[in-house]
Amino acid sequence: RDPKLVWDWYAMRRGLVVGVQPNAAHYALAAMAGQVPHFTLVTQNVDSLHQRAGSPEVLELHGNIARVKCFDEGTVIAEADWVPAAALGVPRCPRCGALLRPDVVWFGELLPLNILNAAKQAFRQADVVFSIGTSSQVPPAADLPLLAMEKGAYGIEINPNETYYSRGFDCVLRGSAGVVLPQLLEQVWQVRL
Repeated sequence: RDPKLVWDWYAMRRGLVVGVQPNAAHYALAAMAGQVPHFTLVTQNVDSLHQRAGSPEVLELHGNIARVKCFDEGTVIAEADWVPAAALGVPRCPRCGALLRPDVVWFGELLPLNILNAAKQAFRQADVVFSIGTSSQVPPAADLPLLAMEKGAYGIEINPNETYYSRGFDCVLRGSAGVVLPQLLEQVWQVRL
């Protein structure tokens, strides 16, 4: 109902994200990717910190705050192609004239089907699966580790708190990802950050 308010709020958030750096957990996951034949990182985060830390294959279930897309067509639009909308202060799509919006999933919207299907496929093929720092309360993302464990994958939860699915994992490591993941990297692969 108020496109300018929404646009300005997300612009402020984009500005904050630019000033944030990846933490030890992001770097540990990127290093882990280099230690195994195939590593797919599926995230609900929208901040690009995994990519900035060097993770090569990242599936963003909830989109990316740095991108914008056409409100009507859903097409991602490069910043150089935005068409200003002086009356509203919200850029418009250069192709159809509709308002642009952040390329993130809002409440009530479906996850991008191509990304969700790629994530499901990755989980179904996994030998080991991690669930890291999530409350595990909102499907379908919360259910993805189950796809892997149902196929025999070894499941590891890393979280400071117990979740609904904690008891279903083969291994539960209590603590913050920024502490636990670097320790795991060093213990399993003798790699120090």
